[in-house]
Amino acid sequence: MNQFIGLAILAVAISLSNAKSDVIQLTPEVFNDKVVNSDSVWLVEFFAPWCGHCKSLAPEWEKVATALKGVVKVGAVDADQHKSLGSQFGVRGFPTIKIFGLDKSNQKITKSSAYTIGFHSCRRIKCIQSWASLPLGPYSGRTAPAIVDKALEVAKKTVKDRLGGKSGGKSGGGGGSSGGKSGGSGGNGGGKDAVVTLTDSNFEELVYNSKEPWLVEFFAPWCGHCKNLAPEFAQAASELKGTFKLGALDATAHTIIASRFGIQGYPTLKYFPVGSGGQSDAQDYDGGRQASGIVSWCMDKAADLLPTPEVKEIVDDAVLKEACEESPLCIIAALPHILDTGADGRNTYIKMMTELADKYKQRHWGWVWTEAGKQQKLEDTLGFGGFGYPALAAVNARKKKLAVFKGSFSIEGLGEFMRAVAVGRGSTEPLRGDTLPTVDTVEPWDGKDGELPVEDDIDLSDFDMDDEEDSGKDEL
Repeated sequence: MNQFIGLAILAVAISLSNAKSDVIQLTPEVFNDKVVNSDSVWLVEFFAPWCGHCKSLAPEWEKVATALKGVVKVGAVDADQHKSLGSQFGVRGFPTIKIFGLDKSNQKITKSSAYTIGFHSCRRIKCIQSWASLPLGPYSGRTAPAIVDKALEVAKKTVKDRLGGKSGGKSGGGGGSSGGKSGGSGGNGGGKDAVVTLTDSNFEELVYNSKEPWLVEFFAPWCGHCKNLAPEFAQAASELKGTFKLGALDATAHTIIASRFGIQGYPTLKYFPVGSGGQSDAQDYDGGRQASGIVSWCMDKAADLLPTPEVKEIVDDAVLKEACEESPLCIIAALPHILDTGADGRNTYIKMMTELADKYKQRHWGWVWTEAGKQQKLEDTLGFGGFGYPALAAVNARKKKLAVFKGSFSIEGLGEFMRAVAVGRGSTEPLRGDTLPTVDTVEPWDGKDGELPVEDDIDLSDFDMDDEEDSGKDEL
């Protein structure tokens, strides 16, 4: 009874806490009515419940909502639950903060109305995106004022636009126009400083051997499609600042570079990976022509540049928690005893896992392994045993579910399993014990072959070696 009363009090407390919040919870059912079709400027956080950075941001976000009450609306979307909204606005990590402006006459608003002002995901990707001077380090008391300042900038511009007879700032003031001179994305406007103007004389110096990837637009001043692309390209350049370089080259004026890359239509977009050195390195752009599509495409390319996740040995509880509690999924393997495989055999298994970790690094999964028998409580929780080693499972610690791999431990077999896990197919089962156990602290593997225990020499003179006939004992 006391337990029931305690739970009831807790529920009421949570309810009262939520009721006092100035942050408006948003879902796909209400998003268009509340945000897209609204006359207000909106500041929206896209978060995931399991995201550590999101939890750190939560109290700051409440401060933002309270400070902007009556001026700018502040909302939050659980993008892990409502994936359609996250996908619609190019959300690639958590938390992502977007400002939604007032250009309701723009029919593209459902796809590109937001201006990203901050991006975080797991600690493996620190500050992929930034906008202007917004601090993207560990959240502190300065974070709320910084976000408020950015929101007020948009609100201030909105008021000025209204006084000037404009319908509202394009995408929250993020795009800007191409300018009368160029007709492309490198002219005057909101993206002037973000889009780099390229020419025959500076192209090789800036783009070739760059430490950052480049997306280059080849345009013509008279091209209508180029003029339509200009504000989208400029907005994308601002959002991707610090991660991706976006440049624009007037192909009618700078014909040497344009002819080198066979430019025949406008606009043509080419991608140049890090360290590109010539024509053969250029790749065709095949993404969307709206800011959100350009950002999403570039972020996928940026993710390809991420280092391969480390496949770590579970030597203590911190390793397991980092892999499983700070990632959407973790892959846990129990590899055979070192005496069964030797160093070469074990390294082969780890190499397989590393190849798969690299292939799925954009998923931000955790990858760990242990030697069979070293973490028995963990093996019991995962249901290992009965089908030998190596054994492997994909674990969703937040949902308390797992999928156990029961195929051939090979690149092909594991690859098929990972593909199914990535798209949510395959059979799953509840995590035994409802949570991952606390694991033992063990010595890490030294990378060497195992050694059999040394046996003491036995002195046979210590034993009675009488003949069986005289032993007086019967055989079974």
